[in-house]
Amino acid sequence: MSKYRQLLIFITLFAIFQSTYGDEFKIETVVSGLSVPWGMTLLPDKTLLITQREGKLSQLDLMSGDIVSITGLPSIKVKGQGGLFDVAIPPDYKSNNWIYFSYNKDIDDQGATTLARAKLKNHKLVNWQDLLITLSTTKTSYHFGGRISFDNDGHLFLSVGDRGVRPNAQDLKTHAGSILRLNLDGSAPNDNPFVNNDKALSGIWSYGHRNPQGLFFNDETQQLWAIEHGPRGGDEINLIEPGKNYGWPVISYGMEYSKDVAVGQGTEHKGMEQPIKVYVPSIAPSSLIQYSGNAFPEWQGNLLAGALKSKHLNQIVLNKDNKAIDENRLLRSIKGRIRNVIESPEGWLYISTDDGRILRVTPSATTDNE
Repeated sequence: MSKYRQLLIFITLFAIFQSTYGDEFKIETVVSGLSVPWGMTLLPDKTLLITQREGKLSQLDLMSGDIVSITGLPSIKVKGQGGLFDVAIPPDYKSNNWIYFSYNKDIDDQGATTLARAKLKNHKLVNWQDLLITLSTTKTSYHFGGRISFDNDGHLFLSVGDRGVRPNAQDLKTHAGSILRLNLDGSAPNDNPFVNNDKALSGIWSYGHRNPQGLFFNDETQQLWAIEHGPRGGDEINLIEPGKNYGWPVISYGMEYSKDVAVGQGTEHKGMEQPIKVYVPSIAPSSLIQYSGNAFPEWQGNLLAGALKSKHLNQIVLNKDNKAIDENRLLRSIKGRIRNVIESPEGWLYISTDDGRILRVTPSATTDNE
């Protein structure tokens, strides 16, 4: 075992015993009774759009608590981990009102992670456009990825899982196992790393990923962060750079499900990137942000990830070189699989759980944040 891996495991195990900051938060249930609320985005009118993996879209008024169903979705293949995934609005939303979605589209009885957009009018989606049906179809019903993030230069990023076929992640002729960088119309930008490579798809930004379900572009630092599921152990946080190979399944910190054997050829390989953070055992991450608000000023610059298996909000403290130097496991009192976390303009957190709740996390009344 490499010294690097030993250090990562030590940090992870040590973090299990950290404080959960139980007195610093006010946790409110904004709505409950949803199915699996996979994605959320805040609109300028103080409403929250919520996707449910089972193929439903809802709009929640955060002032009144009223929630209404939105019609106009296309046919969605709901099977296994597949269904309706993320919803997100771009920085220029007010000028064009496009809302972006990712979902599982049926292609010849197989599923493909698909990027789309539409506009919202009177609780109905109009002008639906499939922008990119990714080349990612397999017979499996898992590892779709599906998270969306935007930069401020007219691009979006879309994660696509390996679709349960491990070699996909090292194959540049498929979108599976990669993070894509696209123009807002779904086309590939001319400055993408593989745009002039006839052995690669031009939309690919990075590859060697297993199932990245957390993706966050930091406008201030111009950095793209991703968090992905490992197998049995080996969840990873990566700082994504164009054209880089993040190793799956050649290298991994995880074990095979069926036996106590490491996946791949070890934890290091020439030409493959090392993660910023590894989780052994797995926490099963499903979202990621880098906090920037004033409600919890001590968190500024920290990564916050939802954990499904271990049911907490995972906080990673970074140093100036973007190395993970501390971990805390917060909000255990929620007692739910955290599917998504987003930050509001006030610096509050909105969290969704697989048991159908939307929660708002604000500082407790006794916390001094001035």
